[in-house]
Amino acid sequence: MAQAKPIDAARDAGPKAPSAPNSPAAAPRDTPHASHFDGLPMVGTFFFDGTPVGGNATYCTGSVVRSKGKSLVLTAGHCANGLNRATHRVFVPQYQFLKIPANQPWGLFAVGDVYKDRRYPDKGQTKAAESDLDFAFVTVAPNGKGAIEDVVGALTFTTSTSYDHNVTVVGYPADASENSQHKAIRCDVPTRRLYGFRQMQMECGGYYGGVSGSPWIKGYNAASRTGQVVGNIGGYNGGGNDANVDWISYSPLYGKDAQDLYNDANNGIGPENVHRPDYQPPTDGPVLPGSGETWKHAKQIASGDFSGTGHSDLLVIWTDGEVTLYPGDGNGGFRPERQLLAPNAGWKPVATVTAGDFTGTGEFDLMVRWDDGRMTLHGDVGSNGLGAGIEMAPSGSIWSHATQIAAGRFNAATYVTDLMVRWSDGELSLFTNVSAGTMGQEYKLKDPNSTWKDATLLTAGQYSGNQKWDLMVRWSSGALNNYVGTTTGGLGSEQPIHGPNKTWTHSVIMTTGQYTGDGLTNDLIIRWSDGETTMYKDTRMNNLGTEIMIAPPA
Repeated sequence: MAQAKPIDAARDAGPKAPSAPNSPAAAPRDTPHASHFDGLPMVGTFFFDGTPVGGNATYCTGSVVRSKGKSLVLTAGHCANGLNRATHRVFVPQYQFLKIPANQPWGLFAVGDVYKDRRYPDKGQTKAAESDLDFAFVTVAPNGKGAIEDVVGALTFTTSTSYDHNVTVVGYPADASENSQHKAIRCDVPTRRLYGFRQMQMECGGYYGGVSGSPWIKGYNAASRTGQVVGNIGGYNGGGNDANVDWISYSPLYGKDAQDLYNDANNGIGPENVHRPDYQPPTDGPVLPGSGETWKHAKQIASGDFSGTGHSDLLVIWTDGEVTLYPGDGNGGFRPERQLLAPNAGWKPVATVTAGDFTGTGEFDLMVRWDDGRMTLHGDVGSNGLGAGIEMAPSGSIWSHATQIAAGRFNAATYVTDLMVRWSDGELSLFTNVSAGTMGQEYKLKDPNSTWKDATLLTAGQYSGNQKWDLMVRWSSGALNNYVGTTTGGLGSEQPIHGPNKTWTHSVIMTTGQYTGDGLTNDLIIRWSDGETTMYKDTRMNNLGTEIMIAPPA
């Protein structure tokens, strides 16, 4: 009992000088500091071989989450590694320092199975991409008071596509000088994205070793003992920066990987410490070849049914002039890459592109606006390749001021033959009946204005589920709005998807396609500044769809 081996080695026991560059040791003056309190009933800490309950050692934090068996506790993946190495393991909800087991508020609960994503390294915390998987679940057996969820209440495990939340972070730091009574701490704090990872960051002092696994809770209700847990301290370097300062903490963003692991734990499938030959680890990983380092060089992308299969493919123009096609499989994935053009100087000066069925053949065409103001239409790309194309406007034309173009079906009945254009002076135009050799009829939706100069990215799709398409706009502030029912008569009703958002200012390219089997062009693809490429499946008129990373960040 005297030889405790800590589970949570990710953070130092207390503050020290930084050891890595670009990792500030001193918190900014306005950084909040956690406050000590008596804890929450469903949040506690673990004890295991050699660690006496009520003693001076507390390692890792966990929180009870709703489950079928009323027995599930969420913690960090690197905490699960330590639990897997132990044999006698207990979880103590709302732990009270120096109280013997019999006097703990809710008693002790023996830890049973451990569920950790098998791609997360057994060696512990990491600074690699696998740190996005630093979450885990354990089951605990009932004690004399009953099943743990019935005894203490539970949080609701909640996935999210947003990095921005207002959360309460509750944990048990082990540092004796800072926390001589080993009391729980809490901080109410906003979150933001940790760039380069699918992780969130929060800034609040007092989070020393022991807090790994601490839940990030939205909307906690003390009366009902409920709330949503959207994260846990963990991730890059075990949940903190290179200098291990106490005021910067990270958390994985719960996406499909986390949901799959929760489903396994909730259904008793394949615990990490039980040999199950039939168990298959989650396979949700990148579905496009290459990392973010590669995808940083994706200069322009367009979605369309280039292959005539009834669902979308992804066309990419790279910074070296190469053009490739990634055929969609109709289930949100992609088949092997098809090269349309090898790297070449001729396709380097592409300014912006969009795809539609302007020739009315059932196979999509590529519309290209070049740096010199030329516009070209490349028909039936899947069958014919790119070729020289049809010149729609000559070099030096007014189209050099077409900052954004997006094809859609705003007026057309059958084919995607309409073109939305945002001009450099903020004017917004809709061109209908665009076809080979003609730009059709122009309808002015907005006169030149300063507001629409900030319409940074445009795309179009069937977000409201109708035959006619809506216009999606990402503004320079990071806000995202959908204009439902846009026609030649004007913009449709504005439906905010989210307001100004720092994360979304890093979205570089935006396109929409029909990549899944619901028959709607409503799967939004974003290429971010760090090369990460994500798909929001089944995006609706006022909310983003399920987020899936299709290429990881650099």
